[in-house]
Amino acid sequence: MTETLPGHAAAPDFERRAAACRDRLTGVPGGARSGDAWLFARLVAAREVRGELALLGLSAHALTALAQRHFTADAVVPLMHLAHQAPVVEATHAAFVASMREFLIGLAAPDVDAADAQCLATILAYACLRPDHLWRDLGLSGRDDVTQMLTRFFPEVVARNREGLRWKKLLARELARATGGVPGPAPGCPGCEDFAFCFPQGHE
Repeated sequence: MTETLPGHAAAPDFERRAAACRDRLTGVPGGARSGDAWLFARLVAAREVRGELALLGLSAHALTALAQRHFTADAVVPLMHLAHQAPVVEATHAAFVASMREFLIGLAAPDVDAADAQCLATILAYACLRPDHLWRDLGLSGRDDVTQMLTRFFPEVVARNREGLRWKKLLARELARATGGVPGPAPGCPGCEDFAFCFPQGHE
């Protein structure tokens, strides 16, 4: 048991709070009406409990529409009232986000909801700006979660990862190849603990 020192508040248990938020969004404790609803509830809950919904990159309209598609009616109204704007990013990073989003949308599986694919492409593009492994940036449990998510929505991305690269590195590389750029790290990669492992010379 971890003791709290006098005068110090206990650190927030974000994992427990995110699980409770996820269950509230889906209305199904420990589950959801569909696999897609479960995924988006996890992604939204991970940011909501930290007051970081803006980091998803979704507009208020897109977030509300996503909630209406997948979450309970009781969960939609609170999200509508959480007015926010997408985070302000540098011009070069904004161009990266826009390009990554369009790149992923172009690779979306034909059997997924187009609006869901657009939302997930946005969420992934913004996550590439943050300095950690992609699964942590998304609030998921591990690399396998990202693999399953990409397999469902963007299977061509998974098919291209023949070398077993970290997903953020793979996404940045494939975007560069698709746009005629020079492969290199995503904007958030330099802050990651494994940057030297993925880019031993500082670049691809």
